[in-house]
Amino acid sequence: MIQLVKVGIIICDRNRTCTGNKCFKSIIERDGAFAKYPKDEPIEVVGWMTCGGCPGERLEYAPADMKKYGAEEVYLASCYLAGYPICPYIEDHKKYIENVVGLPVKVGTHPMPANYIKAHTKIGDWARDAADKWLEPITGDAADADKYDSTNPNFLKK
Repeated sequence: MIQLVKVGIIICDRNRTCTGNKCFKSIIERDGAFAKYPKDEPIEVVGWMTCGGCPGERLEYAPADMKKYGAEEVYLASCYLAGYPICPYIEDHKKYIENVVGLPVKVGTHPMPANYIKAHTKIGDWARDAADKWLEPITGDAADADKYDSTNPNFLKK
């Protein structure tokens, strides 16, 4: 029997105007963090919200609302890791949602675009900030990194 998976996504407030295209594309195409789900297993996003700005103004109610609407898991979007520097509150947000709200948390959604991987590698901030523990599901596939790189001339072309 096919199960409907319900998830919530929290984005970094630095990207509060984000349209979510890359996150939603990764859900549809089962890329990045969503590669673990079979394509025939429907995924419903029950909540999409920013963290509210540092240190996480909306953390006290957004994940709880997502849970109320059926979220089984919360994703801290890839933008938490894409900014310069990465969000300094990732671990705090993750622990709060898991321990207070009672939902598992995954860090990262869509594959990290190749241009971000190159920049963060050159700068060294991912290594400095021990981000590797969150990066593997969203940086492991070079083809996906190219596909999600908006500086790539073939971006969004089939």
